[in-house]
Amino acid sequence: MELTGVFVPMITPFDESGAVAYPALESLAHQILEAGATGLVALGTTGEPSALTPGEQHDILTVLSKVCAHHHAPLLAGAHPDAGLHAPLLAGARPGAGLHAPLPAGARPGAEFPQVTAMLSLVPPFVRPGAAGVLAHFTALAAISPVPLVIYHVPPRTGQPLDAATLRAIGTLDRVIGIKYATGTLDADVIALLADPPPNFAVLSGDDIYLSPLLALGATGGILASAHVATDRFVALATAWRTGDVSTARKLGHELTPLSTALFAEPNPTVIKAVLHAQGRIPTPAVRLPLLPASPTALQNALRYAG
Repeated sequence: MELTGVFVPMITPFDESGAVAYPALESLAHQILEAGATGLVALGTTGEPSALTPGEQHDILTVLSKVCAHHHAPLLAGAHPDAGLHAPLLAGARPGAGLHAPLPAGARPGAEFPQVTAMLSLVPPFVRPGAAGVLAHFTALAAISPVPLVIYHVPPRTGQPLDAATLRAIGTLDRVIGIKYATGTLDADVIALLADPPPNFAVLSGDDIYLSPLLALGATGGILASAHVATDRFVALATAWRTGDVSTARKLGHELTPLSTALFAEPNPTVIKAVLHAQGRIPTPAVRLPLLPASPTALQNALRYAG
């Protein structure tokens, strides 16, 4: 599996009753892939997985698997220890082993959800096991995972920084195929990593506002919540850097950075949902606690750049 282009971590739309709006989710997923996105991410943090029941998680995977199969597009499944996905479902995983599963109870990537082609796996949060502990964690997880791994590195949330040498070591593990890099800055470690990445290891921007500079440095794409909005322009930006059309890439990068900034002005995905609702693409802008809906000011500011 090659990780290039734009992957969109899908929101979870809700209807007026507060239930998951599955038809809206399906329609939105089709729109995004038809606009040129490479693939989708199910049950990532943008999808509010910790606020979903196991049944809702299962049905969301069913819907997104169907859409991705229709478009012959890859589907990544989010795997976060705080996402309510506690069952040890990976083949060979043992209860208490400290390894988390990407799918709700009873679901396996190679059986019920063959469209799940990789697992987006968070660096262990809160405990801060150190670089050696993180490497040992992913070594063990890669050994039992039924699908390849994409590491989600977001130290502002996990509390665990990792230097370029550790990231390279993780990238050389069998079945680790890439990283969602979201440190909140363009730091020396990502520059060093992109200067000398492991073979067949993709670096994807996880901070939407840094997509363009990371692509310029050699990243292969991004996992971008902002690409729910103006999907085609984010795809064009990634394509321009990949094909060497620097003038187009710079222009699009400058245009899209204010959009991403506005969409993340309040906790994700509140502003994105508000914009999608204003555009008539989802039935409500609702989120579930502990999130609160976006403010009118944040919505109006984002709509200025949404196009």
